[in-house]
Amino acid sequence: MTATPDDDRGIEVPRFDHFFRPVLLELERESPLRTRDVISRVADALRLTEAQRTAAIPSGQSRLDNRTTWACSYLYQAGALTKPRRGIYEITDRGRDLLRTRPDVIDVDDLLQFEEFREFQQRKRDTAAPTETVEPAEGDSPPRERIESAIKAVDTEVAADLLRRLREREPRLFEQAVVDVLLAMGYGGTEQRGKRIGGTADGGVDGVIDQDALGLDQIYVQAKRYAQGNNVGREAIQAFIGALHGFGASRGVFITSSDFTQHARDYAQQIPTRVILIDGTRLAQLMIKYRVGVQVTTTYDLVEVDDDFFE
Repeated sequence: MTATPDDDRGIEVPRFDHFFRPVLLELERESPLRTRDVISRVADALRLTEAQRTAAIPSGQSRLDNRTTWACSYLYQAGALTKPRRGIYEITDRGRDLLRTRPDVIDVDDLLQFEEFREFQQRKRDTAAPTETVEPAEGDSPPRERIESAIKAVDTEVAADLLRRLREREPRLFEQAVVDVLLAMGYGGTEQRGKRIGGTADGGVDGVIDQDALGLDQIYVQAKRYAQGNNVGREAIQAFIGALHGFGASRGVFITSSDFTQHARDYAQQIPTRVILIDGTRLAQLMIKYRVGVQVTTTYDLVEVDDDFFE
């Protein structure tokens, strides 16, 4: 069976239309079945590895769950499956006929022979943007995956722009951005107890965050605004450790707009003092996730039919 490379992990997972025939076979063996049981049985039938079963799309949903669910949805639109109750699928006579007439592979073209499915495809065309491709092409993925891949592409572009701007602006803005990200992540509590302390008398740290109201538990921050390719070495981590000891601290966060050398990473893993290293790529991702330095321009709602309404 041909498989499509998984975008996130390099793991091969069959395209969603390759699930058509296995779904029908499992439901022919036993109907009705809950969606989760269909997914489990199809995975077993296709002998998917554990890595294939757990590979995820950007939202974190299992790619196996996503593609099997869309396969069931397409077969339902074609009249090959019916849904007697919410989350329950059952094969129809049309589905059994497909298995009999298409003993090898069932694809989207096979579903187009049915008027209901052609109407479904036409509705997709009517609601699509003028430049959107609505016909499932070779290697195409379910709509939710395409939406999330598009969002991921936008996030990648925004992340690159964030890093460029951070590297171009004065160090104090970078230091403040670093503190703002940690506060947005929940450090410093609801009172946002954190501040930038960079400057000539900063004692070797650029920010401090109080984990409690009295400041008894503190996290110290080092922020290095370096150009791409100018990676932070072990010596800078050692200097930060010395600064932490000077404050009597046992943990800190070292954030850079570039990256860390392997020696620096190895050293941070070996020392007893807990130091978290965050490189530029990770920093930009956190800024997007926690909405620091970015703003939401458009929000889209994904909907599905409420089966309970029709029961």
